[in-house]
Amino acid sequence: MPRIEVVTEINAPIARVFDLSRSIDVHQESQTHHRERAIAGRTAGLIEQGEQVTWEATHFGIRQRLTSRIVEMRPPTYFRDSLVKGAFKRFDHDHHFESLPDGRTRVRDSFDFNSPFGPFGRVVDHLILKRYMRRLIVDRNQAIKRMAEAAS
Repeated sequence: MPRIEVVTEINAPIARVFDLSRSIDVHQESQTHHRERAIAGRTAGLIEQGEQVTWEATHFGIRQRLTSRIVEMRPPTYFRDSLVKGAFKRFDHDHHFESLPDGRTRVRDSFDFNSPFGPFGRVVDHLILKRYMRRLIVDRNQAIKRMAEAAS
């Protein structure tokens, strides 16, 4: 099972970074090049524990839908979203937030996933999807960083 770890430091308070990270609107804005949009469940604002969102986006030239749910949340230090339905066999995305002594926030994303299709899926996970998914997380975090720091 591939695991992606991304650490981002943001010059903004933890509460602001936490809220931007669970914002449906910010997520859509950070993924415009994939034409990602929320089409069901929570489609705007801040997603809460127990809520789910269905995203529609184009990846690898294929229009896809993916539904995830916030299965755990401890504001403002942690939340997890997990796959409900979509192209993956499984995924869990843990978002950790740490307030640093100088007022910055450290964000640590841990993303575990499996594709369907057995051995072929495992090969695709390691050769293609791991790098692709890392880039999506980095792009999203850079958008959050720009917005959080601009509000300071």
